[in-house]
Amino acid sequence: MTLSIEDRTARFTLAQEIAREAGALALGYFERLSTLAVEFKHGGQDVVSIADREVEVLIRARIAEKFPEDGVLGEEDGLVEGKSGVLWVVDPIDGTSPFLNGLSHWCVSIAVAVEGEAEIGVIFAPVSDEFFAGAKGLGAFLNGVPITVAPSRTIEDGLLGFGSNHRIPPEDVGRFVTVLLEAGGMFYRNGSGALMLAYVACGRLVGYYEQHINSWDCLAGLCLIKEAGGWHNDFLAGEGMLEGNRIAGGAPQMKAGLVALLEKAGASTETIV
Repeated sequence: MTLSIEDRTARFTLAQEIAREAGALALGYFERLSTLAVEFKHGGQDVVSIADREVEVLIRARIAEKFPEDGVLGEEDGLVEGKSGVLWVVDPIDGTSPFLNGLSHWCVSIAVAVEGEAEIGVIFAPVSDEFFAGAKGLGAFLNGVPITVAPSRTIEDGLLGFGSNHRIPPEDVGRFVTVLLEAGGMFYRNGSGALMLAYVACGRLVGYYEQHINSWDCLAGLCLIKEAGGWHNDFLAGEGMLEGNRIAGGAPQMKAGLVALLEKAGASTETIV
């Protein structure tokens, strides 16, 4: 199954409308951080607030109004299966830790997937008012202007977006950073995987790597990268949609360099090569 141009365009339009509305709601909470109740999920760095929950409620309600038979997978409320074969994958606030600490590096991330492929990706960063949007066959855009991945930079002379979390052994994280620095490269991390993937799509970062990430954090970004002329691994291999997976992607010319780094760090290159 693949969406018709008409069905894809209708959902692409709705995804953009929802992202704007959700971003405005989240920004309102961001501007009154001292009033937010915060809960800890699995440790001190894994947090959720009323803002995350209310923004996801809004997103789900708006999808249900227009496409009630579509499924929705969200970070806060999990999976609600649909009948249409279309799955919306959403993170109401990606970068909750930066958000709650008053930093600007957070966003609303919305993807639409059909049979293991993200056909629509929208990422909105309200503080900077940067709106990334892309759809299969339609290209990728930042505030309405077409974007492409970095045309020539590589691991050695570009910035590599890098994610880490407490599901990954610290020594694995340190080993990869060490070989990256030894190769003359440099990493960038801002606490939002979705936003860093958007930066890859528009050429600010040469690529992105994380040993484990959830689908709601990355599917929209992967769609943007592909539509911007880049590549990414088979993130949805196995149980990637529900359980997360390794992620790698970027400009075409950086792939060989990243694979070489992973091999040197003793990390698996499965699903990448």
